[in-house]
Amino acid sequence: MINVGLRLYRQYNKYEDRGLFERLTCLGKEYPGANLVARKLRNLPQALRLLWTNEKLLNVVEQIVGPDIQGHPVWALRTKTPQNEATTVPWHQDSAFLDNDSYKVLQLTAWIPFLDATEENGCMQVVRRAHRKGKVATHQCCAGNTWYVILEEEEIERTLGANMKKDVVTCPVPYGGMLLFSNLLPHQSLLNQSDKIRWSVDFRWQTSKEKVGFWGLKPGVQMRMSNKPDFTIDWSEFDAINRYNVMAQHENENYLETVVTGPWMKKWELIHHNHHVNALLKQNEQDSYDNIVNP
Repeated sequence: MINVGLRLYRQYNKYEDRGLFERLTCLGKEYPGANLVARKLRNLPQALRLLWTNEKLLNVVEQIVGPDIQGHPVWALRTKTPQNEATTVPWHQDSAFLDNDSYKVLQLTAWIPFLDATEENGCMQVVRRAHRKGKVATHQCCAGNTWYVILEEEEIERTLGANMKKDVVTCPVPYGGMLLFSNLLPHQSLLNQSDKIRWSVDFRWQTSKEKVGFWGLKPGVQMRMSNKPDFTIDWSEFDAINRYNVMAQHENENYLETVVTGPWMKKWELIHHNHHVNALLKQNEQDSYDNIVNP
């Protein structure tokens, strides 16, 4: 497994006696937010590239989105440490984090755990059939001390026609399996109540004939072309842009930064302020000042 804690090991105890499922938790005791630092990988490691472009996975994707496939620029390594709010994602639809171009596109997500994902260690829950109306419900921002949007259960029932007492499905996934769902399906992850880190990754794909809806920040990566059966993936444009730097609106983000901001925060009503939201508002103030000084 990739040593995602390397940048922290330079400054703190390496905890070399701890394994994959404990080490980052120990680092977090010395450096709160270590799990977020590990999650914010700037470059996609080769092992994850091979998984994302795995032939069997792409064969499944092709059956759903068609033969012209691009990988979506939003991918995530999930470092779900025990009892951690920042890795416990509330109800949402993925398109709530994207611009409105994503509403008309089927974007397929594969959520892949690196151990048996259970209810105890924080597997996923989905609201079955709630994607069928083809709508994005009204979300709010931000949940607790996180940067996540919020989709209230009452809104799921009102706008998406679900019954939250009957339609919520808990989805344990064994190691080697995956959960596949669309960008319009409401889902959440549960709190990790075990003593082990629940590692997972999620990748997204869609047809290359439509926009990715990522606010113009970063392109997708072409993975298959129907008219080129021997197509070779070119990662250069994808690799050239660090999405976290772009979202933070500066070129050289502090590599130990534990604040996340993004354009989705401006899309929905801000009902709760925290240090992530405050950082966004500070960016907005600077933008306004720059526009006055340098119109």
